Amino acid sequence: VESTYNWYWLVDGLIEAGYIVHLANTTAIQQYSGLKYADDNSDARWLAEMLRLDILPEGHIYPKMQRGTRDLMRKRMQLVQQQTLNLLSIQGLYARHLAKKMTANDIKHLTTEQIDHDFEMKSVALAVKSNWTVMNCLHELIIELEKSLKQELHLTPEFIKLTNIDGIGTILALTVMLETGKISRFEE
Repeated sequence: VESTYNWYWLVDGLIEAGYIVHLANTTAIQQYSGLKYADDNSDARWLAEMLRLDILPEGHIYPKMQRGTRDLMRKRMQLVQQQTLNLLSIQGLYARHLAKKMTANDIKHLTTEQIDHDFEMKSVALAVKSNWTVMNCLHELIIELEKSLKQELHLTPEFIKLTNIDGIGTILALTVMLETGKISRFEE
């Protein structure tokens, strides 16, 4: 099976039916340059040949019962990225319209009254308030997800050590743990 964004259901069904499944890591596979035609059939033959030769780069089949938690952590990461985009947008609006540098901390302490006071143009104030409102909403969602993740997950001993590194807290260590899986699957 080629590793695509929607492989869970197929891999699970094949495993439940008793098949031995290999998840091909498509980003690590170079297409054979001698192939004249590239379609699903030729791709399947090429994957089968690499498997036969024991050179098929494989992806990790993450345990079914842990995928939901990992997907929730990935959702948190997506929300953090969106929150950052909104913060950067506010910084940009202040810089462009007022030549004012705003720190993340300054933005977190803004109020709608302060935004209205800062901008004469109502359209710019509305743009800033829109970003500010979405950013705060995302912040609340992120806190809710983190609370759920901390209740559901506990760092295993090999990942607790990560929190001794400056800048790596529990959530980031949990992220690394979920993305890595069992450390024993890697060669020493």
